[in-house]
Amino acid sequence: MPFAIVTILILLFSIVLHELSHGTMAEYLGDPTAKMAGRLTLNPLKHLDPIGSVFLPLMLILTGSNVIVGWAKPVPINPLNLKDRKYGSAKVAMAGPAANVAVALFFGCLLRFLPLDNLSFGENLGLVFAYIVRINILLTLFNLTPIPPLDGSHILFSLLPKSFDDLKIFLLRYGFFILLFYIFFLFSYLMPLLDKVSNLVIGSSFF
Repeated sequence: MPFAIVTILILLFSIVLHELSHGTMAEYLGDPTAKMAGRLTLNPLKHLDPIGSVFLPLMLILTGSNVIVGWAKPVPINPLNLKDRKYGSAKVAMAGPAANVAVALFFGCLLRFLPLDNLSFGENLGLVFAYIVRINILLTLFNLTPIPPLDGSHILFSLLPKSFDDLKIFLLRYGFFILLFYIFFLFSYLMPLLDKVSNLVIGSSFF
């Protein structure tokens, strides 16, 4: 159970950084909405979603799931304020997964180059770093899935021509139910890819 708490803390930090990156990119592109809403902060209380940040991760851990995912409250964005009207929404959407990739690479480098074996607590610290890498790669894969309200859907919608508007409407209408089905029944099929990418970043097989 103590490590479950560590896992939740890692997840919370990672999703808060994810949302902060969305808001920061939006402000860079000309939209101050997130800043005005007080969301450009690392304070988790400003970002937590009762279901995605607390209930869902706890349920997944308590049921013994090997997939621990979640989300924070979406950062408010006004696409009409973005300087890049065509791809601005896609850039904002990409900022979150990009932040998770950066965190994974950073802690992967620490695992590769820090002499953790020489520290008395090095094994436990290495395991924590490895889980930071794994969770952030997991969040990247999860959020790039093109199901609303995940980031992948915003990227997809920015690229699809107007002839696919019916698909957009369908996904927006039923996205939450499709997302729950995906989490509980399909996402586990990505575990081999998650393991391979995690071990590639870390440089050894932790999982």
